[in-house]
Amino acid sequence: LVNTKMLFVFPFQTGHTTGPSLNNDKLYKFAYSAEVYVDQVKASLQKSAGYRISSGVDVNLLWRNPDNDDDQLVKITMKDVQVENVNERPPDKNIFKGKSTEKIIGKEYLEALQRPIMVELVRGKIKTFYSYQNEPGFTQNIKRGLASLFQLQLHSGSSREVDISGKCDTTYNVRQDQVTKIKDLDSCEIEKKGFTSHNKILDISTKATSATVYVLEDSFIKSIKAEENFVFALNYRRKTGAKIVSKQRLELKSVQAGTGLIAAKQVAGVIKTLDPNYVAIALEAEPVKSECKKCPSLSEHWKNIREQMHPDKLSKPDAAKSFLSFIQNIRKATKEEILKIIKSENKELLPQVVDAVTSAQTPESLEAMLEFLDFKDASTFILQERFLYACGFASHPSETLLKSLTEKFKGDVASQEIRETLVIVMGALIRKLCDRDGCKLPAVVEAKRLILNRLEKASKDDNVQMYLLALKNALLPEAIPVLLKYAESGEGPISSLAATALQRYDPSFLTKEVKETMNRIYHQTRKIHEKTVRTTAAAILLNSNPSYMEVKNILLSIGELPMEMNKYMLSMIQDILRFEMPSSKTVRQVLKDMRAHNYDRFSKMGSSSAYTGYITRGPDVSSTYSLDILYSGSGILRRSNMNIRVFDRSTDLHAIQVVLEAQGLESIIAATPDEGEENLDSFAGMSAILFGFQLRPVTFFQGYGDLMSKMLSATGDPMNVVKGLVLLTDFLQEIQLQSGPTARAEFMGGLAIDISGGMEFSLWYRESKTNVKNRVAMFVAGNTEVDSFFVKTGMETTLETETALDFISTVQFSQYPFLVCMQMDRVDSPFRTRMSKYESLPSGRRYTARRGKAATLAGNEYPLHQENSNMCKKVFGAKSDSAGGWF
Repeated sequence: LVNTKMLFVFPFQTGHTTGPSLNNDKLYKFAYSAEVYVDQVKASLQKSAGYRISSGVDVNLLWRNPDNDDDQLVKITMKDVQVENVNERPPDKNIFKGKSTEKIIGKEYLEALQRPIMVELVRGKIKTFYSYQNEPGFTQNIKRGLASLFQLQLHSGSSREVDISGKCDTTYNVRQDQVTKIKDLDSCEIEKKGFTSHNKILDISTKATSATVYVLEDSFIKSIKAEENFVFALNYRRKTGAKIVSKQRLELKSVQAGTGLIAAKQVAGVIKTLDPNYVAIALEAEPVKSECKKCPSLSEHWKNIREQMHPDKLSKPDAAKSFLSFIQNIRKATKEEILKIIKSENKELLPQVVDAVTSAQTPESLEAMLEFLDFKDASTFILQERFLYACGFASHPSETLLKSLTEKFKGDVASQEIRETLVIVMGALIRKLCDRDGCKLPAVVEAKRLILNRLEKASKDDNVQMYLLALKNALLPEAIPVLLKYAESGEGPISSLAATALQRYDPSFLTKEVKETMNRIYHQTRKIHEKTVRTTAAAILLNSNPSYMEVKNILLSIGELPMEMNKYMLSMIQDILRFEMPSSKTVRQVLKDMRAHNYDRFSKMGSSSAYTGYITRGPDVSSTYSLDILYSGSGILRRSNMNIRVFDRSTDLHAIQVVLEAQGLESIIAATPDEGEENLDSFAGMSAILFGFQLRPVTFFQGYGDLMSKMLSATGDPMNVVKGLVLLTDFLQEIQLQSGPTARAEFMGGLAIDISGGMEFSLWYRESKTNVKNRVAMFVAGNTEVDSFFVKTGMETTLETETALDFISTVQFSQYPFLVCMQMDRVDSPFRTRMSKYESLPSGRRYTARRGKAATLAGNEYPLHQENSNMCKKVFGAKSDSAGGWF
C-alpha cells in the first residue's frame, strides 16, 4: 500500500480548478433515492403517479495516480435496494404491497444492480466508467445515473460534459461550499427517437430543465439534490399536457474506516487486479426497450376496431380514436403483417385501412402500400386517391416517400385524375421537407426540377393547371416569377389559379415585382382580366403591407368597376377596417382624402360581400372565419370562398378553405355577361384546402351540354370533396432520465372528416343555392410514461369532440338588385376530456386513478353583416308568402 497521506482540498479557494477528492482509507456511506413523478402540468406532486428507488450507497477510493492527485479511481456500490410508491397509497392501491425487492426487480437483475461500478475521476470529471459488459441495460443505466452525480467542477464556468444524458452544455456556479450545476438538456448529443408535427399549432410545446445542487464538506460531497423537469403541452389546448419530474437525492450518513489504496502506476492495472470482468463502457445511456408480452397482434387489434371504421361512422370520435390506435400498432408491424390485412379487407373498410397504413409513415407501411397499389389499374382509383391524400397530410414525411411518388409519376398512371393528384401531393411534400431544412435533399431537388421543367413545356391547359396546383402547395420562392407570368398572361382559370397560388405566400416573399404585377392585373393596364383574378390581385396587395398610393388607387377605382365588383371591393375595404387588419391603418389615412372617401363611392348597390369574424378567441389559439362571395352582374354566383384560420401569437394554420366557382352561366337565364367574360365556357367546380394542403379540385360540370344534362338529372345531393381520416397531431419523444429510466411522451390527434358541396338551380323560381357541408370529429390522445423495466408509471389523457358547420347561400335573381342570403351554422358540439394516472407491474398488478369532464358547446349561427341579415328576412319572407298556392 502506498500514498496513505491525508489530503484535503478546499473548493472555495480562488483559482482552484480540481474536482472533489476522497480521503484515503475511508468508506463514505450515503443514502440514495431516485424518484419519478408523472402528472398534469400544474398538478401537485403529492397526488402524482410515480415510484421511488432507494438504497444505501458505499463510496471509497481505490487508487490515486502517483503523478497526479486529481486522477482517482472510485468504487461505488448500491446496497439494500428498495422499490416503493413515491406517494403514500392505501394498502389496496399499493402495487408493491407484499412484494420484496427481489420479487419486483427479479433476482438476477437485483444482483446486477448491487454489483459495484468504478469511475475514474480526473479533475472532477468522469474519464472512464467501468462495469460488467453484459449487464442488463436498464440496471446499467440506473448505475450510470448514480455515477453521473459524482461529476462536478469546483469553479464557476461552462463546458461540454459527457454523462448519462449524452454530451451536454453544462454551467457551474460555485458559492463557498455550494455548487449548482445547470445542464442544457436541449443541447445534449445522444441518440434521440421521435418526431414532431409539421405545423406548430398542431404540435406539442416542450420544455426541459435540469439542475443539481451540491453541498460540500472537507473537499467531498455532503449532499446532492438533482431535479429534471419535462413539460409537454398541446399548442392548441395547453390544458392538455403532461409533466415528468425526476429527482435524485444523495446524502452522506457516515464516514467509516475503509481499505487502503491499491498500488499501481496505471488505472488499467488496478481494474485487472480487482476483477478482469470489468470493462470500460460508455457513460451515456444505452437504449433500452421493454417487450410487450400481452399486446394483441395487428390482426387481432384490427378485428377489435374495424366496426368503428365503417364509412357510416366516419364523422364520429370513435372512428378517429380507432384510427389512432391502429396507427400505433401498424408502426410496430412488419410489411407482411400489414399486407395480410390490406389483402383480406372488403371494399367498404379498405379506404380507411389505407388512411391508417399510409399515416403510420414507417418504411414497412410505405413498402406495403407501394406493393399493394397498382397505378396502372384504374379500378382501384379510390384507394390510390386515399393513399395520395394521406401522403399529402403526412406529419413528418421522409425523402423516400417523395422519391417513390416521383417515380410513380414518371411511370404509367392509368387515371389522369390520379396523375394530377400525384403531382399536387409531390408539391405538398416538397414544402414539408423544405420546412425541415430538406430543400437540398436529392429527391426534393429532382421533384422541384421535374415540376418546373414540365410546366415550362406544358401546352394543354389541364397539364398547366396540374403543375400550378403543385406549386400552390410547394410555395417555392423560385416559382414566384413563373406564377407571375401565368397570373398576368394566362387565360381564365389558369390566371386565377396562379393568382391564388401567389396569395398563399408569406407577405415577406411578395417583392416589388409581385406588387407591380398585381397592380397591372387589378387596374387592367395591359389586358382585360376576369373579376376573380382582379379581386385576388387586390387582396394580395391589401394583405402585403400596401403603400399609401396603392391603397388610394384601389379606392379611387371603386365606382369605375363592374357593378358587383364595385360592391365586393367596397365590402373588402370595410372588412379590413372593421376587423382591424394590418393594412387598416393605411386605409384610414387614405380615407381622410374626400376624393377617395365620398358618398357616391361608398353607396354602390350590389349583393357581393366579404366578411371576417371570430369563431373562438382563447388563451392558446384563436380562430376566424371569412366568407367572400362575388356575383356576376346577372346575379349568378361567380365565386364563393369560405376560410377558417387558426392562429396563435407566432404562427397560423389555414385549416379549411372551400371555394365554389362558376362561370359562363348567363345563357341559362338569357342575361348579358360582364366585360371580359363574354366567351367563357359554362363551368362550375369546387376547390378545397385542408390544413394547408391544396386538394385536387372537383368539377361539377364543364361545358353547356354537360351543364344541361346535370341540371336535368340533378338530385340536389352534394358532391363529396374529401372524406377520410387525417392524422393531425403526431408527436413522439423518447427521453433518457438522468436517474436511469427511459421516458416516452406520445401525443396523437386524429380527424374524421367529411366535406361536401353542391349547387342547385331552379329556372322556374329563378333561384340558385350553394351548400358547403363540413362534418368533423376529432380525437386527441396523449400518453406520457416512465419505464424502468420492472415498473411503469404514466398518464393517459384524451379529448374528443364532433361538430358540423354548414355554409348556405341562396340567391333569387328574379329582380335587381337580386336577393342574396348567406348562412353559416354550427350545430351543438359535445366536448369530452378524460385523464387517467397509473402505476403497473409486469405481473399485471395495476393502480389507476381516473377523472373526466363533459360539456356541450352550444350551436351557433355566425353573424355576418347587417345587410345580409336584412336580405335573409326578405328571401325567407318571400318564400313563405308564395308558399300558399299557385297564384
